[in-house]
Amino acid sequence: MSVAFLFPGQGSQCAGMLHDLPGHPVVRDTLEEAGAVLDRDPLSLDSAEALGSNITVQLALLIAGVAAARVLAASDACPDFVAGHSIGAFAAAVTSGALGFSDAVRVVELRANAMQNAYPEGYGMAVILGLDEHTVAGLVGQINSENSPLYATNINGPYQVAVSGANDALERVIELARRHGANRAERLCVPSPSHSPLMDRVAEKLSRALGELKLRRPEVPYVSNIGGRRLYDPEEIQSDLAWSVARPVRWHEATSLLFELGVRLFVEMPPGDVLTRLAESAFPRARCFAVGSGGFDSARLLIQREKLRSH
Repeated sequence: MSVAFLFPGQGSQCAGMLHDLPGHPVVRDTLEEAGAVLDRDPLSLDSAEALGSNITVQLALLIAGVAAARVLAASDACPDFVAGHSIGAFAAAVTSGALGFSDAVRVVELRANAMQNAYPEGYGMAVILGLDEHTVAGLVGQINSENSPLYATNINGPYQVAVSGANDALERVIELARRHGANRAERLCVPSPSHSPLMDRVAEKLSRALGELKLRRPEVPYVSNIGGRRLYDPEEIQSDLAWSVARPVRWHEATSLLFELGVRLFVEMPPGDVLTRLAESAFPRARCFAVGSGGFDSARLLIQREKLRSH
């Protein structure tokens, strides 16, 4: 049986998320490394006011995810696979050994700035629960137009689909989804049309930036953000990191692959438990644990126990 580390995306952030990390030497080292790149104290990123910025949120999630994974690895509680949802893919790539942390900080700051500058207002995302991908795609097709674009984007689970586009189109699809029996349909706290073709120019910019870096073959298998496949080739990981901002996240396919590969313990890095709840719903025979709520000591014990069971 294997262990997968899952790294959350936007929407999981919370005030104090970096201050809540344990006082471990690897956390201090991670904060210092990030601070040297950003030329500011990373602990200034997690106030409620600071997290109002798309840029700050993405940086804070990257730092929290990498620091948490390093804490667990320092106590011999390492993953067999890694996967990250949206911006979480960068923390997964660092943890896999494919991407250097300092490089990740620089690229994530570039990514967040480019996303914010591309659509400073008028666009965003929503999530629909209780309808399948085919049904949501049909609703989107009724609304999408050149002047009011709308796309089905993240496929988080069989009955959880996110959509991205213009604000008026989002309001219309929310109303239509509720009329078609959705359990929930609501806006997400994401101020850009992420994972849609509207972000192609941002992806091209990221692709150029990542192309200047030296990515390595991962030491821990990395599961794609876009296609739900294991990626070993550095160029494929580079493409996945760049283009995920403009392509749907096939998250359910990614975690289904992990389950098929023998993962029976999904461990979500802080903050939040969104990915934990998705995994619990999709894979009742697996153990799912959120470090942010369950704690590092319990996570370490669960991981070590699962490793022993697999030998």
